[in-house]
Amino acid sequence: MRGDLERVLFDEPAIHRRLHDIAAQVSNDYRKRELTVIAVLHGSLMFVADLLRRIPLPMKLECLTVSSYRGKTQTSGDVIFKEIPLPEVAGRDVLIVDDILDSGHTLAAVRETLETAKPRSIRVCVLLSKKKQRAREVDADYVGFEIEDEFVVGYGLDFRERYRNLPYIGVLRRELLEQADR
Repeated sequence: MRGDLERVLFDEPAIHRRLHDIAAQVSNDYRKRELTVIAVLHGSLMFVADLLRRIPLPMKLECLTVSSYRGKTQTSGDVIFKEIPLPEVAGRDVLIVDDILDSGHTLAAVRETLETAKPRSIRVCVLLSKKKQRAREVDADYVGFEIEDEFVVGYGLDFRERYRNLPYIGVLRRELLEQADR
């Protein structure tokens, strides 16, 4: 699978160092409070598991499965929630954890939906944030790494459900994307 990559952006030690820094920030920001973490699946699975083990706070973990790509390299813009009912977050401090902030469609929809339940607070944590104009304006409070607008896989990020299990993050070869778009 490594042969399918143009290059590795972040190796396993770099990811783990950054997780330590984010966990320290979250722990400091929520000290003496209970946190409700909403993991956006499936992409955030690796990230959320490794991150939460580094946060020594009382917390509740909930998961949402949402979809906007559906096997394509570009988002459709339509976000589909697969969990009904949504997690109970009224009066709680909520941290939404996702793998990547790209178009903004998914995170904007998740945030707006959860806000209707009247949580005490909502913050967003992403492993990756693409440096690009977004279709929906969303800010992440915690960002692992900023990246250029490239198609990345590994450490939970996939292309057609493959590559999630790579312990590093890399740029998928352009010709593989072009073949898939045909």
